[in-house]
Amino acid sequence: MEQTRQARATWSGNLAEGKGTVAAVTSGAFPDLGTTWKARTEESGGLTSPEELLAAAHASCFSMAFSNELSKAGFVPESVDVTASVLAKRLTAWTVISSPLNVTARVPGIEDAQFQEIARGAKDNCPISRAIKGNVELEVNATLER
Repeated sequence: MEQTRQARATWSGNLAEGKGTVAAVTSGAFPDLGTTWKARTEESGGLTSPEELLAAAHASCFSMAFSNELSKAGFVPESVDVTASVLAKRLTAWTVISSPLNVTARVPGIEDAQFQEIARGAKDNCPISRAIKGNVELEVNATLER
């Protein structure tokens, strides 16, 4: 089984003063979202960036992978809340440096040590983590709510 998902981006003008859009083509889940270089490298000003979209993809992917791994271990999570914080930095060129995951979850019956182990495994094995592993520093900070 395989799936292809599509997004479309447009751009007009030079990099510093131009502007563009990005949209979900396959699902239509988000229409044209605005992008600019300034929104990417300074304050967002209500616009998005590829880095923010990567953070959204990573958080969403991890939340599903973590929930799945918890369930396979016999624990059904009541809630899983994930924030991915993609850091981009200007080195010799702008580069995505890291994507730490912060997760807080309520999972009845699990001990913290097993919760942490499952969180680390989900971090290593969600498809977005696997796509960026080796190029981007990955870590997971997991908090078990009681």
